[in-house]
Amino acid sequence: MIKMYKTNPKNGITNEIDKLERNCWINVSCPTEEEISILSKYLNIEETVINGFLDEEEQARTEVEDNYKLIVLDIPTFEEHTSYRVNSTIPLIIIQVNDEYIITMCSKETDILNDFIYGKVKNFYTEKKSRFTMQIMLKVASTYIRDLKTINEETNKSEKSLKKSTSNNDLLKLMHLQKSLVYFSTSLSSNDVVLEKLQKNNLIPLYEEDVDVLEDVIIEHKQAMEMASIYSGILSSTIDIFGTIISNNLNRLMKFLAGITIVISIPTMVASFMGMNVPLGFFESNGMSFLLLVLISLVLSIIVAIILKKKNML
Repeated sequence: MIKMYKTNPKNGITNEIDKLERNCWINVSCPTEEEISILSKYLNIEETVINGFLDEEEQARTEVEDNYKLIVLDIPTFEEHTSYRVNSTIPLIIIQVNDEYIITMCSKETDILNDFIYGKVKNFYTEKKSRFTMQIMLKVASTYIRDLKTINEETNKSEKSLKKSTSNNDLLKLMHLQKSLVYFSTSLSSNDVVLEKLQKNNLIPLYEEDVDVLEDVIIEHKQAMEMASIYSGILSSTIDIFGTIISNNLNRLMKFLAGITIVISIPTMVASFMGMNVPLGFFESNGMSFLLLVLISLVLSIIVAIILKKKNML
C-alpha cells in the first residue's frame, strides 16, 4: 500500500494527497509487485534493490548514493499467539530522494508512523525531511521503551503464577519474553551504530532544531538499551530460579502423595492380614470384630500420619 502526505505550511496540518508532489511524504507498507515497480520509478532504483530493502532480515545501516540517502532502522513489532505475545523487530527504511521527497517503507503494517499521519506530533512538517527523520527515530526509541515496560509487566505476572506452579507453561512464556529481549537488545545495538554515524558523518543536513531532536533521540535510545540490558539480566536469573522452584514444587507434591499412599495402605494391610484363611482366635467369635478392625486401622493410620507429618512428608 502506497499513501502520500503533505503538510500545509500555513496551518501545519498534514493531509493525504493523490499525486506525487515536491516535499511530500510517501509511506509504503506491505507493497505489492506493482507498487514496487512504481517505487522503482520514483527512486530510480532497480526493483531487486527495493525488494532487498524490504527483506525482514535487513540490518540497520546507512547508505549514500547519487540520487538518494538511505537509513535503515530496526523497529519493534509483535505477533499474538494463543497464550502469549512474541515481540520481534523488522526493518523500517527511510529514504530522502534528492531533497524532493521522503519515503518510508516497511514490509508490515506498523503503528509507529500513525502519530505523524494523524497530526499528533508537534512541529512535524513533511518538507523538513531531516527533522522528520529524527522524529521517526525518537518515536522508534519511545516505542522500544513502551514495549520493554510491557515485557517487564508480563514477567512480573508470570513470576506470581510460577510461585505455586508445577506447570511449564509460565516458564515457557518467560522463555519467549527472554527471546523478545534478545531481539530488542540486538536491534538497539544496530540502531546505536546508525545514530553514531548520523552524529559524526553528517549523513543528512541537521539544523539547530534538528540537533536538539537528535539529542533527545540519543537519550531515549540509551535508556531503551539500558532497560533491555537490565530486564534481560533479571529475566535470565528469574528463569533459572523458577526452574528450580518448579522442580521443588513437584518434589514436594510427590513426597506428599507418597505419604498419603503410606497412610492409606495401613487399613489395606490390616484387612489383608485378617482376611487370611487361618484361625483368628478372639476376632473369629467376637461380634464386634469388624468395628475393632476398623478402629485398629484408624489408630495405626493416625500414628503413621503423625510420624510422617513430623518428618515433613505431609
